[in-house]
Amino acid sequence: MNLIDPALAVQRLPKHIAIVMDGNGRWAEARHRPRSFGHKAGVDAVRAVVEACLKRGIDVLTLFAFSSENWRRPQQEVSTLMDLFMRALDREVDTLHDNGVRLRFVGAREAFPVELQERMVKVETRTLGNRKLVLNVAVNYGGRWDIVSAARALAEQVQAGTLLPGDIDEVRFHRMTQLTEWPDPDLFIRTGGETRVSNFLLWQIAYAELYFTDTL
Repeated sequence: MNLIDPALAVQRLPKHIAIVMDGNGRWAEARHRPRSFGHKAGVDAVRAVVEACLKRGIDVLTLFAFSSENWRRPQQEVSTLMDLFMRALDREVDTLHDNGVRLRFVGAREAFPVELQERMVKVETRTLGNRKLVLNVAVNYGGRWDIVSAARALAEQVQAGTLLPGDIDEVRFHRMTQLTEWPDPDLFIRTGGETRVSNFLLWQIAYAELYFTDTL
């Protein structure tokens, strides 16, 4: 018997879920397939998570798709990820838009090819008015980079004379971070068996519940 009031169950749902999607490569290797096979399967997993969030009325979903450390991977794997990323954008944007999903990319996107940057802007513009779910995709992102970028922006304001050092507080600092438009994540999930946050949303997950799973 389910003794939980449905209204109470809805209240307990997180408003913002952040996920480190780890283990795609190992999933493929366990099946004696190339790592790229795992990354392609990861796209299907993302689709399932987005559908689940839409069904449950989650407001914001932030996915760690490509960290600033991922550039250290073999060049062939990075190239495959870039190609997969562009093809996934083209293939999924219609469905996301039709289902009311706003897509946004967070991170230092200037490191990516110009063509990919242009596609990101195009997708963001097209889905800007959607309200059912905000899907933040972190690309070339790092939590330390986010914090340093915010500190640099505030320092520039101080140098320009438009801000006093004493006026800098947590609220003003938060406004300079990548996810300033949305509430902080209240649930952080990492797949793949590792029990660390790996430089993801260091500022934003200060009070998040952390859930680690061995699932690849």
